Amino acid sequence: MSAEQYRESLRRLKPRVYVGGDLVTSVADEPRLEPGINATGITYDFALVPDYAKVMVTNGLSGEPTNRFLAINRSRQDLLDKLEAVRLTCQYAGCTQRYLTHDAFNGLWEATWRITERTGSESHDRLKAYIAYSQANDLAIGIAMTDGKGDRSKRPSEQVEPLSYVHVKERRVDGIVIAGVKAIVTGGPYMHEYLVLPCRRMGAEDKDFAVACAVPIDAQGVTVVSRPAGRPGQAAAKFSAKFAQSVAAVHFDDVFVPWDKVFIDGEIDEAHLMTTNYASHHRHSCIGARAGFGDLLIGAGALMMEANGLDLNKISHLKDKMVELIKITEGFYACGVAASTFGEEDAAGNFRPEQIYSNIGKLLLANQIYDMHRIAHEVSGGLIVGLPSPEEDHNPATAPMIESLLRGRADVPYKHRANVARFIEDLTASETGGWYSVISLHGGGSPEAMKLEILRNYPVQDRKDLVQSLLDRGALDLGKGPSRDSQPGRCCAKGCASDDAIPSRTSFTAE
Repeated sequence: MSAEQYRESLRRLKPRVYVGGDLVTSVADEPRLEPGINATGITYDFALVPDYAKVMVTNGLSGEPTNRFLAINRSRQDLLDKLEAVRLTCQYAGCTQRYLTHDAFNGLWEATWRITERTGSESHDRLKAYIAYSQANDLAIGIAMTDGKGDRSKRPSEQVEPLSYVHVKERRVDGIVIAGVKAIVTGGPYMHEYLVLPCRRMGAEDKDFAVACAVPIDAQGVTVVSRPAGRPGQAAAKFSAKFAQSVAAVHFDDVFVPWDKVFIDGEIDEAHLMTTNYASHHRHSCIGARAGFGDLLIGAGALMMEANGLDLNKISHLKDKMVELIKITEGFYACGVAASTFGEEDAAGNFRPEQIYSNIGKLLLANQIYDMHRIAHEVSGGLIVGLPSPEEDHNPATAPMIESLLRGRADVPYKHRANVARFIEDLTASETGGWYSVISLHGGGSPEAMKLEILRNYPVQDRKDLVQSLLDRGALDLGKGPSRDSQPGRCCAKGCASDDAIPSRTSFTAE
């Protein structure tokens, strides 16, 4: 589909969506959601641009072309192309949202394969059929993963309000009935369907909460409560009035799901594998998304310096700041490239990004998003939040004065300087800027979750063995494997036979 065909497809759906307390009659025509629909539409239109086809289009399960964000990774090159596709689309739209579908499909792939291998069930075939259906219809699918969670100190099955986690309420001959709330659904109101996924490790007592299934957005019992996307209609919002993201809470009130749309039902080990794999894929995608955001800040900062009459190449502190911004952006993006290059093939034939580099890249951007904003502020100056409101640009009493006296370089019109300043304000110092900070910090899991994954997967023992081998052996013996004695208190590999064999202090003669 094109972006316009995607928008038209939304008109054929009848979801129950609230925005700002109002029941929306047509999602596709709701001004408060338009920037989100525009951003998602980028993923459709860019797949039709020949120059972008290499990264935006690949073969689907049927062998026919499909959008990259609906594809299963079959090689390390697929991982690289997906990373590039995310960066490309987010350069233009900030966050194009649809890549989460890719992350969920690939997160589910191995998990359902293992369920089928272990139990002989139809789990993997159901997933393949659903992915093929999604590819054939070029769907936008929202990922309903983060539950309301209730009391964070309690497990899902221990909650006073069980609906704070989505769970299976009833199992029937023809399917299941689910109930509960998902609290943070990216692009929630303008998706075609939802993939409902568990968001944490489940114990045996949480079996009913370990569920993965697909639900149409307008299924009976689904209610979407959404934020507006960006700052539509605000003249100062030079970016987010056109491209932004909506986030929604989605309530599943006894929603029926037929068995052919159920992929995990109580298989707690495979559900945990899915969440781990999804985290690796999604953190990998977040790296590409924030690299695209970094590209916007680099370009806007350079334009603002020019409008201010400053030569980047002649002012050392500005040069240093810009290099720092470039270093941050390309530094965490390099982790994404490394995660792709060292991508790992699982038993089901899916390639996932290497976990350590994925988590390090996401951890870097989660912490450094605030540095990116700060540097953009430093190179741009205080005018990015000090300009009069855009309405004054058209006020006969003030416009001539503002245009004349708030110009920077003589050959740069005030309007250009003001547009760039408001663009940077929108991305870094407005409600939208705060949103990008928080979503960068917590999207794909908190920094603490990434630290746990890094430590869990990093070969610390190998590094210990390396040092031990250097301490124990001469140069000619290196490379023959570690000579490590893991039993505390032993001074050599053989050990001492008895206390009598241990020399006393008096047996040593001082030189």
